[in-house]
Amino acid sequence: MTLGIMTAVGGFVDISELVFAAQAGSIFGYALIWVFALSTIGIMVFGEMSGRVAAVAHQPVFNLMRHRLGLKLGLVTLLASMVSTLITTAAELGGVGLVLHYLTGAPYLLMAVAGTLVLGASMWILPFKWIERTYGLLGLLMLVFAVSLVAIHPPWPKVAGGFVPQVPSGLSTKELLTFGYFGVAIISAVMFPYEAYFYSSGGIEEEWGPKDLPNNRLTATVGFALGSLLAISILASSAQLFGPVNVGPETPGTSALEAAIPFGKAGLLIALLGMLIAIAGAAVETCMANAYSVAQFFGWEWGRHKKPWEAPRFTIAWIGFLLLSLIIILTDVDVMTLVEYAIVFSIVVLPLTYLPLMLLARDKRYMGQYVNGPLANGLGWLFFAVVTAAAIAAIPLYVLTSGGQG
Repeated sequence: MTLGIMTAVGGFVDISELVFAAQAGSIFGYALIWVFALSTIGIMVFGEMSGRVAAVAHQPVFNLMRHRLGLKLGLVTLLASMVSTLITTAAELGGVGLVLHYLTGAPYLLMAVAGTLVLGASMWILPFKWIERTYGLLGLLMLVFAVSLVAIHPPWPKVAGGFVPQVPSGLSTKELLTFGYFGVAIISAVMFPYEAYFYSSGGIEEEWGPKDLPNNRLTATVGFALGSLLAISILASSAQLFGPVNVGPETPGTSALEAAIPFGKAGLLIALLGMLIAIAGAAVETCMANAYSVAQFFGWEWGRHKKPWEAPRFTIAWIGFLLLSLIIILTDVDVMTLVEYAIVFSIVVLPLTYLPLMLLARDKRYMGQYVNGPLANGLGWLFFAVVTAAAIAAIPLYVLTSGGQG
């Protein structure tokens, strides 16, 4: 279960989700909860599918990319994914630096460097199982946001109503475009490509087989549901606390106040520590996902179940991506700008990520009796259409709304 928890906590409440969930609640109240719920079902479908492919065909996502898309299109997808995930890793490292700055008062860039060194050391020293257990279980500190939501007594009928697909009435054209941008951004943030890369590769790291399919289904369902619960809690708390007073939670520090308001300094400290672990876990996921992608595409030895020197090119790859991400941060680029770029790049890559996964999961030559059934096929194609439509709309909405600024 810790693989699912780490993937979900790092995927749902990383730096991008913390900011977008809080902003969505502040601006549009509870009206975007349904987008989180819809996207969560989508990542459950593809997460279960990627885990099943890993367990049965022993094929991680980027290994089958090359076979299913061909070398040229597969290489384009690899490059686009690398850029997207590299930007995301840089944003996560920046988020680690910000949270450490909040906790210690030390300079932000110094904390980003220190955080990167600690993350790199953990990735070098810890085998895969302990990476997922450490970041997965400590990330459960983020449950403080769910507890905080209950403590402030939100209007539960309105929260429940947010699960019904809707567009708020009375919005101007600019506000409708902004609503659309946040909807697309949430789909991208929830269904980030690196989650499928990391999850399927993690299944192979743990040597899953057909006997592990029930565990895969449970892990994908419960893990991603937990991540969605936390993200929706952040949105709903923001709708209650920040929306009525026109506070725009544009940084992780503002989001942490959601726990400070009902629980004081203790709540703030737990929230910041939870955010630190969740963002750090996301940085590890994205960095390793990039190294997994390159190694699997080119057929290198890979995996953290091996000693670093037993898979030298894989090890050099993740160290290189970690250092490149830190270099981006050291240019003093704004972290929130990186978050926006990561969201837009990721949504464009999503269709090319999930198409070969769909094709393999429904292919009896690879999957045998574990091939997609009618429900998995139907939901898979439905959500493939959703991410394709979002990918088409992402860049125009980003330009027209200036990154959600209206």
